Amino acid sequence: MTSTSNGPIQPRTRLIDGLSIRYAESEERDDHALLLSPWPESLYAFEPIWSRLAERAHLVAVDLPGFGHSERRDELLAPQAMGEFIIRVADAFGLEHPHVLGPDIGTSASLFAAATHPGRLRSLVTGSGGAAVPIQLGGVLRDWVLAPDVEVFRTEGRHVIEAVLPHIEGYAIPDHVRADYLSSYEGDRFFRSLPYVRSYPRQLPALRDLLPGIQTPVQIIAGRHDTAVPLANAEFLHERLPDSRLDIVEAGHFTWESAPDDYAAIVTAWWRGR
Repeated sequence: MTSTSNGPIQPRTRLIDGLSIRYAESEERDDHALLLSPWPESLYAFEPIWSRLAERAHLVAVDLPGFGHSERRDELLAPQAMGEFIIRVADAFGLEHPHVLGPDIGTSASLFAAATHPGRLRSLVTGSGGAAVPIQLGGVLRDWVLAPDVEVFRTEGRHVIEAVLPHIEGYAIPDHVRADYLSSYEGDRFFRSLPYVRSYPRQLPALRDLLPGIQTPVQIIAGRHDTAVPLANAEFLHERLPDSRLDIVEAGHFTWESAPDDYAAIVTAWWRGR
C-alpha cells in the first residue's frame, strides 16, 4: 500500500515478521541506511533532513512496531527485543551492511542490535535517547518511565502529542506532518507504547554492561538544551563505547527537526568517513 504526502517522504507498508510495518524509501545508492523513527513522532520526523541524507545513501525509514503507524507486538516493546527486530528489518530489505540512524528510542535498540550481531551493521547514529545508569531523564519523560502507576497516563493520545509538539523548537511543522503525528498515537496507541520506555530501569543496566564490547562505530548527536534526555546520557555512551564520536548541537531534544542543517551535516560527514 502507498500513501501520498506533500513532501519527499512517500510511506508504504510491508509485512515483516508477521507485522504491518510502515516505511519510506529513497532512490538506490551504493551505501544504505536504515532510519528508525523517534517517539512520539513517526518517520515523517526525517522530512527536514531526508533530501540531504538521500543524496549520500539509499534510505529506508521505518516506524518500529507499536510506534508511528506500524502494528504493535507487545513482546517487542523493549530495547533488546526491538534490537532483534531491527536486524529482521534489515534482512527484509536486503540491507547487508547498513548504517543505522536511530535517535531517541532507537538509541538503545540499535546499540543492542550492534552488541548482539557484531559486524552486521556498518555504523550507528544515536542520541536523544535514554542510556545513563542510574536513569537521568527530565520532565514528563521521567514520569512516563518511572511513575509507579502507569494508569495516570491513560488518556486520548492526540492530547499527549498536542502537548509535545510545541517543544519542537524552530520548526514550522507542515500540516501533513502534524496530522500524521496526531493520528499515529490516537486512541490508546500512545498509552500502549509506554511499556517500551518503562522497560528502561531493567534494560539500560544490561545495555551498560554490553557497551564496552560494541565494536560498531557510533556517532552520538545530542542537543545541548535537551531537558528530557539530558546531555549526561550522550556522555555516558561516549565514555563507554570503544569507537564513538560525540557532537553537541545548539538545540533541545528534537535535534533532527530543530537543527536539521547541523544534524544532516554531521550524519553525512560520518557516513563519508565510514
